[in-house]
Amino acid sequence: MSLKHVCVMAGLSMLIGGAPASAQTNPKLAGYKTEAVKGVDEMAKLAQEMVDSVFSFGELGMQEVETSKYLTAQLEKYGFKVQRGVAGIPTAWVATYGSGKPVIALGSDIDGIPQASQKPGVAYPDPIIAGAPGHGEGHNTGMPLNIVAAIAVKKIMERDKLPGTLMLWPGVAEEQLASKAWFVRDGMFKDVDVVLFTHVGNNLGVSWGAGGGNGMVSVEYTFEGETAHSAGAPWRGRSALDAVELMSVGWQYRREHLRLSQRSHSVITNGGDQPNVVPRNASIWFYFRETDQPNIKALWEIGDKMAEGAALMTNTKWSSRILGTAYPQHMNKTVAETMYENIKTVGLPVWSAEDQALAKALQKELGNATQEGLAVKLGNLGVPNPDRENTGGGSDDIGDVSWNYPTVTLRFPSNIPGLPGHNWSSAIASATPIAHKGVVAGAKVQAMTVLDLLTRPELVQQSWDYFRNVQTKDVKYVPFLKSDTPPPTHLNADILGRYREQMKKFYYDPTRFGTYLEQLGIKYPTVRQQ
Repeated sequence: MSLKHVCVMAGLSMLIGGAPASAQTNPKLAGYKTEAVKGVDEMAKLAQEMVDSVFSFGELGMQEVETSKYLTAQLEKYGFKVQRGVAGIPTAWVATYGSGKPVIALGSDIDGIPQASQKPGVAYPDPIIAGAPGHGEGHNTGMPLNIVAAIAVKKIMERDKLPGTLMLWPGVAEEQLASKAWFVRDGMFKDVDVVLFTHVGNNLGVSWGAGGGNGMVSVEYTFEGETAHSAGAPWRGRSALDAVELMSVGWQYRREHLRLSQRSHSVITNGGDQPNVVPRNASIWFYFRETDQPNIKALWEIGDKMAEGAALMTNTKWSSRILGTAYPQHMNKTVAETMYENIKTVGLPVWSAEDQALAKALQKELGNATQEGLAVKLGNLGVPNPDRENTGGGSDDIGDVSWNYPTVTLRFPSNIPGLPGHNWSSAIASATPIAHKGVVAGAKVQAMTVLDLLTRPELVQQSWDYFRNVQTKDVKYVPFLKSDTPPPTHLNADILGRYREQMKKFYYDPTRFGTYLEQLGIKYPTVRQQ
């Protein structure tokens, strides 16, 4: 038995011994948690293999074919029932075990980032395949964490016939905010009591209340004109590309007169076919981000007016479609406080000298002002700050789930602090001992929190009391999706079509290699020589 395991068991004893009377009514809870922690430790090899395998697939949103096939096969191997293709999304699925209440849903994202191919454990740019996608966010780690935690809890549920249902599900195309609102709309969570989401971070943490950042709507505008010979008879053409460029320029001028909290950005997804043909079709894709639903809607309406103006100026027609949406997040107080007690018990992993060397070398490579390495001290429970103004930021479509069911997000330390995000650098730790240790620590917290919810029904009731009487008392969820808005299953098909065959050559084979680092022949850590 490791020193770390002994410390966790001692912490469990202290936690239960000092807990309120309501927690002590179930004398088996401390034993269950100790057993779950031991079970997760015993599955550390399985966690490493899953983390490394998903990393090696490196798939983008809506194209997570190998990832979903692999993860669902693991779940079926351990006795979970799997339903595939939910909400009309081929790579979405739900895996369940058990029956009855409470229903605890464990979710995490599975998609990667374009042009983020990077050799793990190498603290400078070194792609596995130049230009290919990769896990430049670390989304290869969250579902392995949930699976290990669920297996550990399932063993206890089977033996002691504990009532309740475990439900595992993936966040598909999170980088495009393109699945969770559809899951909510189509009733995937209709029987769920509590949602325990996970997202990679650089510390163990959880928070409650309205977080920072924005919600958003993702809209692609398409213009239709008429072709003509660009030199021979340009006056007979109507350029859809001109409309796209005018809309883009118009938005840049309007940006100065928008609220400071807005974040809006775009890419041209179709600029025409070739220069000598006036483009008949062209498209521009916008993300409109703001801090609340009314302001998101207002941005979207401005976008529509810009499209209309651009079409009038170019004598073209315009249309639009939603490709994604995310509500601002609001996390549950009861569940977050419960989870944080388990975080304090588990604590951070023990990092090796090699782990810290990789982290500090990467921080130096990126030009960070300080190179402090990996976190060695837990942060506090995140709580609302009434004096802090939300000035905007990123988005996550877990927000849609959080406004329909009591939800929290567990952040776990499988990446390096101080990274820019959505970048090759965020892939460096994601298939190394840093990621593996962080997943094991997070799985312990997740399993312990599930056991709290399974054995303490008052926690589920209190979580819904907060949801109904505090969170949604004055603010109601108004979805951006219509009943017939289709999920954008076409996303990223062209990119994976270009790179998948090359990427297959680098899929991890755990039957031949202990780790993905070993398969790639990488010395850990590999840092730039001075």
